[in-house]
Amino acid sequence: MLPRAAAVDVISLDGVLAAAGLPADGHYEAKGGWVSRAWVGSSYVVRTGPLSAAGAYEHEASVVALLEGTDVPHARHIAHGTSAEGAWYVSSRLPGRTLHDTWPTASVTERRSILHSLGDALRALHGVPAPAALMPPWLRDALAGGSWPAYHPPIVGAAMALVEDAGSSASVRSWVSSHLPLFDADPHVLVHGDLHGSNIMVYDGKVTGLIDFAEAVAQPADVELDTILRWCARPEEFPPTPSSRGLDVASLAPVRGWLEEAYPELFARPSLPDRLAFYDLWVELAIFGHHPDAAVRAVAEGRIRRTVSGSVPA
Repeated sequence: MLPRAAAVDVISLDGVLAAAGLPADGHYEAKGGWVSRAWVGSSYVVRTGPLSAAGAYEHEASVVALLEGTDVPHARHIAHGTSAEGAWYVSSRLPGRTLHDTWPTASVTERRSILHSLGDALRALHGVPAPAALMPPWLRDALAGGSWPAYHPPIVGAAMALVEDAGSSASVRSWVSSHLPLFDADPHVLVHGDLHGSNIMVYDGKVTGLIDFAEAVAQPADVELDTILRWCARPEEFPPTPSSRGLDVASLAPVRGWLEEAYPELFARPSLPDRLAFYDLWVELAIFGHHPDAAVRAVAEGRIRRTVSGSVPA
């Protein structure tokens, strides 16, 4: 996700619709977010953000173009651009609501059906050819150093650089070095990179689309599991807006099993536990080495220590 800051209404809906060549009539419902502000209409969804979001919107448009003609359910890109007030992105509206909104009232049968549908969607996504160096520009900049106030999907090749940025101990350096060979033979595929309840659209027990490809990267397919399992373990860190709450953690306990039923290949590597630990450590190293909040860095440091010592990360 982009750096978490409250979205600010600076671009008018009418102005974006005009810039996109769309009629200004019709009802649009305003939706809040962490960075983007959204207006949901009957046919289109308009998102706006600060000018710093322009690169993310551009990246998302390029990724969505890769999905055309595939079996990946997604929102069609209509237009995107910038103005003096900020950046904007317009997509088609998908049927249904987000998984976050659907989950609390869905039956167990419906939840399992949704996860099976998600598994099919992810298999299709990971089969889409992607440029080897695919990475959003803001993530590339973050990896180059400086303040890092947000989560980013793991980039295996950047792990040792993060070890240095974090000023890590010899034990951490050794742990990372010993795990890197696990990824030597991995093909890099198109990975969404930020899959949780707010970025999955659902209708009638099926996934109608994956949304918000601003973090999409070319990495090993099971990088996708890092965010999904992190969301299931700590849903309080993934509310759809700063003022809302995450889902109940107990209700998400079956997610991994249901997803594995539908997409067993994603879980098939014998070294999967070690790979997932590596991804988890990667994120905590990024936070510890770059996050501006000392309290957040302290939490990450504790998780790094527990992972390297063989304890279960908290």
